[in-house]
Parts: sequence; C-alpha cells; structure tokens
Amino acid sequence: MLVHDEVRDALAEGRAVVALESTIISHGLPRPDNARLAREFELAVRDGGAVPATVAVIDGQARVGLDDDALQRLASDPDAVKVSVRELAAVAARGGVGSTTVASTAHLAAGAGITVFATGGLGGVHRGAQETFDESADLTTLSRTGVLVVCAGVKSILDVGATLERLETLGVGVLGYRTDRFPGFYLADSGYDVTWRVESPPEVAAMLAARDGVGTRDLGLVLANPIASVDELDRPLHDRLLESGLAAAERDGVHGKDVTPYLLDWFHRESDGESLRANVALVRANARLAAEVATAYAGLVSQR
Repeated sequence: MLVHDEVRDALAEGRAVVALESTIISHGLPRPDNARLAREFELAVRDGGAVPATVAVIDGQARVGLDDDALQRLASDPDAVKVSVRELAAVAARGGVGSTTVASTAHLAAGAGITVFATGGLGGVHRGAQETFDESADLTTLSRTGVLVVCAGVKSILDVGATLERLETLGVGVLGYRTDRFPGFYLADSGYDVTWRVESPPEVAAMLAARDGVGTRDLGLVLANPIASVDELDRPLHDRLLESGLAAAERDGVHGKDVTPYLLDWFHRESDGESLRANVALVRANARLAAEVATAYAGLVSQR
C-alpha cells in the first residue's frame, strides 16, 4: 500500500483525514468531467478542515491518496475495473487499475489508519435476495472494519428494509444526521426510521471515541446524511423511473447482481441527467460532513 505523503504526514501529526472511494470516478461520472468532480469532492473535504485521501489501485498498487497523474490515469482508463475486497489481490497481482468500492475503500482506509470515510451511497441487500442471495460486500466488511461511513443511505432501488435488518444483525450502528428517517440516496426519506439521531459533528465524534470503552472499535458505523431538499430528485419522477426501470429489467431478462447497474443507468438516461446532478450534490455534502466529523474526532483523540 502506498500512502500519499500529505496523507501520511497528516496521520502522523494526528490531523483529520477523510477517505474517499473511487468507483464513482471510473463508473459513476461521465468523462472527462469525472477527474474535475473528483477534485471537487476532495476540495469539499479540505473546506471541512481535513485532508482528503482518495483510494484506488494503480498498476497493481493500492493507493491511499492520489496525485494528479494517478487520478487522471484512473479517470481516463476505460479498462479500470471495479474492485471490492475480494478482487484486491487479483488486481494487485496482475498490475491492474481499479476503482475501489465502499468495501475495499473501508478496508484500505482502516489499514492506513483512517477512521472516517465519505461516499455517495452504501451498498445493501438487493431486491429478490431471498432467491439470489445478492448482498453487497459493503455490509459484511463494515461488520469487521472500524470506520465511520458518511453516506446518503442506500439507493432506493435496493431492498432498504432488508439492508437495515442486516446492518442490525451484523452489529453495524446506524446514525441519522439531523433526521429520524433513513435516507434513500436520491430521496431524503426512504420510508424507514433510524434509531439514533445525531445533531452535530462533535456528537458523532464522541460516539466514535466511546467505542474504545465498550469494545466496539472494530465495528463500523454508518452516518446517514440525507440529500438536501433542493438537490433531492423529484419524488414522482423517481417513482416513475423506478417502476419503469424494474419493468424494463424484467423485459430485458436482467436478473440478480445485474439489476442494480441496469437501474442506475436507466435512472441516468431517463432522468435527463437529474439523477447525476443529485448524485454529485450528495457526495459533495457527505465529503464536507465527513471532514467536520473527522476534525472533531481528531480533536478528541489529541486530548487523550
């Protein structure tokens, strides 16, 4: 693993660092805007008082923090693969270029000593998982990786209720940031409650610090930050797209793990870019919030 000099120095000095995943760069944003937007997400972290550490695999080497050459390589490589934890060794051995998912970013960030991580949406239990057993590795990875993931909930195209049940079973805490309702990515309210509501970054930082005393430091936490109302996808449009997308997937014979990428592409094409606009806005907001939490947490750690 290669940790960028700025990130390494910040960690050594006890300053706040926020990890950022890179799947959105290679698989979620259009070229050539993806490189520019990736730097904007990093800027949101800096604006919140922390050092950004975008995570990826470049020429077989896991990188925590990307210089300009590495970021451009990832953003422009059409052969960059989506890398979860199970693919890390294979891509490393073959010298490949890969963008990291929530699971692999959390894994590598924790290995580098980073506690706070920002992303767009958490992976979850897929629709029809009772037959396909299709569940994101994000969930099980968080059950053994002690990072805080700041996200806008999970995409509404997933089985949100089942995802929350799995997080509970796996011992992963879920906090709602200034909300009692679990967000649904494009929507501020997925229709499900959250048990614990928090109002400020220092309150979240205090919960992170309290893990040591109760022996849960190795379990992940989810901070669900709902998309701002001005950025939220129009709900009637969202519902129409979800219904038509599911029907189209059935018509085209798309099943199992292929349904989610199919639906995400459907949303992007059929919303005339509105879903992409919402995606960028919520990632930027999550990056800023993660930085504020990381800064508050670094302050608590320095007082020990």
